[in-house]
Amino acid sequence: MKPTQVKSKTIIGLKVRTKNEDEMNPEVAKIGTLWQDFFANIMPTLGETPPPLYGVYSNYESDVHGEFDVTIGAEEVAQTNERASVSLNEGKYLCFTAKGELPQAVIETWGEVWAYFADENCKDVRVYKTDFEKYISQDEAEIYIGIK
Repeated sequence: MKPTQVKSKTIIGLKVRTKNEDEMNPEVAKIGTLWQDFFANIMPTLGETPPPLYGVYSNYESDVHGEFDVTIGAEEVAQTNERASVSLNEGKYLCFTAKGELPQAVIETWGEVWAYFADENCKDVRVYKTDFEKYISQDEAEIYIGIK
């Protein structure tokens, strides 16, 4: 993981509200279905060489235990009434790299993120404003976690 500065940008796509506890239960999990809807309804409109895709976590109720919004999209998606938009907060982030078969590599990397911040010796503090996944290729993604 490495610290990095991120500039604000707007991501347009599809959004749901959820919490980590629900995402651990396949019967009520929403993020997988959101990705399916995105690939079925928006991905075909992005052309043969689509822009980078993002999974943005925002509007946190509190912390890792509270509810939050998830928006899946890209910068180059046309805005319509059915589509949501979210702005990435400009600021300092830690970047964790996920490599391997997706989405499993991303799921495992989120485990590393939670373990890192749960460590009593962790010097970084999450701000719970926006965090995001940026999909680089079919087998690589970066997870950006906003910090103070």
